[in-house]
Amino acid sequence: MLFSITSLPPLLIDLLYQEDAGDAFFYSYVTLLGLGVFLWLPVRNVKTDLRLRDGFLVVVLFWFVLGASGALPFLLYEQLDISVADAFFESVSGLTTTGATVLTNLDGMPHSILFYRQELQWLGGMGIIVLAVAVLPMLGIGGMQLYRAETPGPVKDNKLTPRITETAKALWYIYLSLTSACAIAYWFAGMNLFDAISHSFSTVAIGGFSTHDASIGYFDNVYIEMVAVVFMLLGGVNFGLHFVAFRRWNIRTYTNDTEFMTYVKVLLLVSAICVAYLYFTGADKMDNALRHGIFHAVSIGTTTGFATSEFYLWPGFLPVLLLFTSFIGGCAGSTGGGMKVIRVLLLIKQGMREMMRLIHPNAQVVVKVGKTPVSDSVIDAVWGFFAAYVGVFVVMMLLLMASGLDQVTSFSAVAATINNLGPGLGDVGANYASISDFAKWVLCMAMLMGRLEIFTLLVLFTPAFWRK
Repeated sequence: MLFSITSLPPLLIDLLYQEDAGDAFFYSYVTLLGLGVFLWLPVRNVKTDLRLRDGFLVVVLFWFVLGASGALPFLLYEQLDISVADAFFESVSGLTTTGATVLTNLDGMPHSILFYRQELQWLGGMGIIVLAVAVLPMLGIGGMQLYRAETPGPVKDNKLTPRITETAKALWYIYLSLTSACAIAYWFAGMNLFDAISHSFSTVAIGGFSTHDASIGYFDNVYIEMVAVVFMLLGGVNFGLHFVAFRRWNIRTYTNDTEFMTYVKVLLLVSAICVAYLYFTGADKMDNALRHGIFHAVSIGTTTGFATSEFYLWPGFLPVLLLFTSFIGGCAGSTGGGMKVIRVLLLIKQGMREMMRLIHPNAQVVVKVGKTPVSDSVIDAVWGFFAAYVGVFVVMMLLLMASGLDQVTSFSAVAATINNLGPGLGDVGANYASISDFAKWVLCMAMLMGRLEIFTLLVLFTPAFWRK
């Protein structure tokens, strides 16, 4: 019932621009509202306490049901002429802030359809923050769980607020403030009002959808690209950290945080490599190398997926380097995808500990983040996540190859969707329109797996979950 409201802003925009997609949004609104009332009425007076396993089921169904609901306007707008798989793919890609698209000729589409795609990403981004910071820790999983419990800094020492509703409200204000600031900055940088609002939605949500086929490259404006870089960086930071920094009004909140500093260093290193390689191979002059190298390192590294050029055609190892950077992704508790910086940091530190143990078998080597020791149970949890991540990745890649896709396309498509990045390499560099429906369903599962931190979805497939 609540989600049906998402059809109303695009309906108003369609009336404003006097285009032909209004009926699709009106009928979507009526259908979803009616269906919601039909499901709610029989159980409106039933009140029971949720158990832990109910929490897992609710979280997973939330994304599946809203993914299916969000597909309705795409199906009802006949001019799109897309399959159920395409509509579901586009909707899930928006809500999980992946940014992979099956739609082409965006420049010729109604403003309402374009705005709806951006709106899905913005709402998905807010849902992801609440999920990561408030919901998943209650279930005992997720990046913020280990981050909050085991690492130093303000988020550990100060819970955001004592109640989940208050936490969600505090995060909502920060998210809304960043979005408003981003839209104003885009507008001043040269976008029209519609594009500024639309792109602010997908920038802060680390989504990557654009209202133009050429993405940010359509504007060919260095100031717009600078605005995008700043807000992509901010969107990839732990929103719990933003909350404490805003409340204390202290920049050292960020610099004292180990995960944040690692995040910045990784993006700086990848940016430097991209700029240097583009320049020294003669692919770009220095000013263009700086412009494109930094933009794409931040865009792909934060798993946003905006583009100013066809980076998947760049020389040498750069496209693969950027793709691998997306595996690290954003910070825990951000709208970014990937494995999260804190997990990768702990994996590296554990690897270094094992090497030290080989050299000094009797030494007691402790893994620390900052100055705080990390317990072995947390290290085990991170290794478990990594193992599940690799296992899911391999299975999905093999399924795509079995459907007829080549190795590069299969690998990059799974990487781009499970990391909630969007653009891949090979046949999925520009969009996903050319792949089969079977491949799209597999990648929909990959997007949901990535967004739900793997285990939330995998746990539903274990027999123990369903036993009384």
